[in-house]
Amino acid sequence: MKLSSQVMYSGNPVETLAQVEAMERAGLDTAWIAEAYSFDAPTVMGYLAAKTERLEIGSGILPIYSRTPTLTAMTAAGLDAVSGGRAILGLGASGPQVIEGWHGVPYDQPLARTREVIEICRKVWRREVVEHKGIYNLPLPPGQGLGLGKPLKIINHPVRDRIPIWVAALGDKNVEMTAELADGWLPFLLYPERLDQVWGDALRAGKAKRAPELGELQFTGGGVLALEPEFFDGARAFARGVSSLYIGGMGARGKNFYNTVMQRYGYPDEAKLIQDLYLDKRKEEAAAALPEEFIANSNLIGPPEFVRDRIAALRAAGVTHLHVTPIGSDPAKLLAQVKEWIS
Repeated sequence: MKLSSQVMYSGNPVETLAQVEAMERAGLDTAWIAEAYSFDAPTVMGYLAAKTERLEIGSGILPIYSRTPTLTAMTAAGLDAVSGGRAILGLGASGPQVIEGWHGVPYDQPLARTREVIEICRKVWRREVVEHKGIYNLPLPPGQGLGLGKPLKIINHPVRDRIPIWVAALGDKNVEMTAELADGWLPFLLYPERLDQVWGDALRAGKAKRAPELGELQFTGGGVLALEPEFFDGARAFARGVSSLYIGGMGARGKNFYNTVMQRYGYPDEAKLIQDLYLDKRKEEAAAALPEEFIANSNLIGPPEFVRDRIAALRAAGVTHLHVTPIGSDPAKLLAQVKEWIS
């Protein structure tokens, strides 16, 4: 099991990345760099590549709508080159609020777009000629075309012709496609004991179509990490705040992927209440409405014996990358302790 962590996308990235250097020395294997509507992820990833030696550097995630597929492939190849083959391309559809509200482009056909990005990226990295036949590789209507286009292949020779691609997916069709095509899966708010009841069928359907050369699907799980009693309350409050933000605030009523997952975990009434409170700007009440059971089992907050049991549950569920947000007097020391347990 590898150890990974998300790099916060707000604040000063230079200060944040100094912390990541310490985490690398403590044993962190993978750092994920988010891109929402703050600084772009590739700039931060390139800076991190220059400051680290062995750390895998993943985009967590690049929205599929904000770049053309070929630009996404070029960016990943460039990052892989400057990092010496340590890049991971994390992709995701994000959501209508960010894509339409921030980028100003339609949030449409996320499955077809994701599949196309994956196919084109791998073609680019193999230095094959890219010839566009239409958006999502579907024929364009009569009178519309790419007549000025010229089939091209990337000038540079990429360091690797198979940069790992991970996909952030929650819906059944997206998870099925991820299990079929991607190297890794980035779920969110993972409750390992209930993973199969929510995504089991989709994962099995995707894996049945998976090419053998892709190997086993990797995926993350973990949550907020705290081992020192004086930090337990703060860590749980942080976990509640993050969970309620996504379950309650990421989307509209009736169209919130995280809320749907919460319902499928077995908390339909709680999911509705959290969303109602959050959208009514009663954020503290929304956070308080999260069930204790859910917070306990989707995070790693407690004494060492409890956290080790949670890691065992994640391992049993198939998690390959223990994904943590460390909170304590010395976050790097926390990571070193957990790294020892999972090695």
